[in-house]
Amino acid sequence: MTAVDLIQSLNTDVLKAIDHYVDEGKKVIGISAPGVVPEEIIHAAGLVPVTVWGAEGEVVEAKEYFPAFYASIILRTMDLGLQGKLDKLSGMVITNLSDGLKGFSQNWKRAIPQVPMLYIPYGQNRKIEAGIEYNARQFGHLKDNLAEIAGKDISDDAIEEAIKLYNEHRKAMLEFNALAAKHLNSITPLLRNRVFASAYCYAKDEHLAKVKEINEALKAMPEEDFKGKKVVTTGILVNSEDILKIFEEFNFGIVDDNVLHESLQYEAQVKEGTGNPLHALAQAFADIEGNTFVFDEKKLRGPIIAKKVKESGAAGVIYLMTKFSDTDEFDYPILRDDLQKENILLNMVEVDQQMVSFEQAKTALQTFADML
Repeated sequence: MTAVDLIQSLNTDVLKAIDHYVDEGKKVIGISAPGVVPEEIIHAAGLVPVTVWGAEGEVVEAKEYFPAFYASIILRTMDLGLQGKLDKLSGMVITNLSDGLKGFSQNWKRAIPQVPMLYIPYGQNRKIEAGIEYNARQFGHLKDNLAEIAGKDISDDAIEEAIKLYNEHRKAMLEFNALAAKHLNSITPLLRNRVFASAYCYAKDEHLAKVKEINEALKAMPEEDFKGKKVVTTGILVNSEDILKIFEEFNFGIVDDNVLHESLQYEAQVKEGTGNPLHALAQAFADIEGNTFVFDEKKLRGPIIAKKVKESGAAGVIYLMTKFSDTDEFDYPILRDDLQKENILLNMVEVDQQMVSFEQAKTALQTFADML
């Protein structure tokens, strides 16, 4: 099979993934977007983690629990829960990484008691030793809750093995990101996103095998001469099929990203063989940079994106901003100023999972394509 065939064969439907693993007799743990969760502990417990990034469509039942001006990823995930579509989950991990998520966690606990809510109250002073120790303790509480669900203890050795697996998966995903940038005629924005989206729908050992196969197929292909506009994307979520089709219509090729749903998930490795895996996982959280949900006193997101632009030869940056995500919106003016100082062109497009009309986004992207 070609790389394109392999990518098209990937499952990106999280509900199908849940059904598949439950039918195999496995327990599945949901993770609320934006992730940033120590999945290694879930894997070590013999459970299957899947991340739920909402779903495209109109918000229905969630309107009873949230105001209208809430990030649609949260609203649509709540809808899935209220509609019973996530009832097969054995638990749902939700963090406190934004004000929206804090409210979401309590609404989930109240409205969807059949799926236990597993809360991670991160300490955002994450780089000091006290913060690392605090977060390691929170991971310990998560470990205890997961052990109860799994019906067995979770050993440090099992977590260490999971860390090795996840590190290998991170490297494979970053390798795919680099290889895709060399084959932009074949790996369109839609296909590229499909690989990242599928990672949330498989047990990591299974997905690792699939990504390795895709990478080998890409390595066997000659590098391609792309005549379109090379861009770096940034934002929380860039998986709208309609938006990505507009990318393709105006011949944009994504050479790198600072997108939470995509390669940003994989940039911080976890130290192996430390003898204290929970501390190592907390240290990995401390090592994250350029993530809008993680406290960054040095405001490194802009410089990180600027570096990606220069290293990849991109002509500009497209910021896909999630509507009503105050976390993402607060970053925009700082990031815009940072890129202006580097003379890097930036285009911001607002996205929402309830969108039915894409003309405004199309106009903005067409104008940006003309500028490049």
